[in-house]
Amino acid sequence: MIRATHSITIDESELEESFVRASGPGGQNVNKLSTAVQLRFDVRRSPSLPEPVRQRLERLAGRRLSRDGVLLIMAARFRTQERNRADARERLIELIRRAAVPPTPRRPTRPTRASKLRRAEAKKRRSVVKRGRSRPGDD
Repeated sequence: MIRATHSITIDESELEESFVRASGPGGQNVNKLSTAVQLRFDVRRSPSLPEPVRQRLERLAGRRLSRDGVLLIMAARFRTQERNRADARERLIELIRRAAVPPTPRRPTRPTRASKLRRAEAKKRRSVVKRGRSRPGDD
């Protein structure tokens, strides 16, 4: 079980990992070992996620989410498979934690009296400037 938040835990069976060859540093091993990790997590079919968290996670995932609702995280930052696995899981947990926080609702505000007066004064000044550009006698 992976604990994302105090109320959300994800079962290991919901994660699918596959290992592929990574580009970048690795010395002689780069062409021999599959150290990069592709972590797949089915967001839409996961029983662990509440519906509002699922919707926010789909929005946060962006291009990493397939049409079928599968989140794909690629981790190839490190030279070892173990560290890349841990990195991929940490990134998944971080995404879920961000999705678990509900957005604060916007409270509509009104402009202050002073800001209304400043706006009116600025409009008057602009009007005078534009009136000054007209030809004499066009009044």
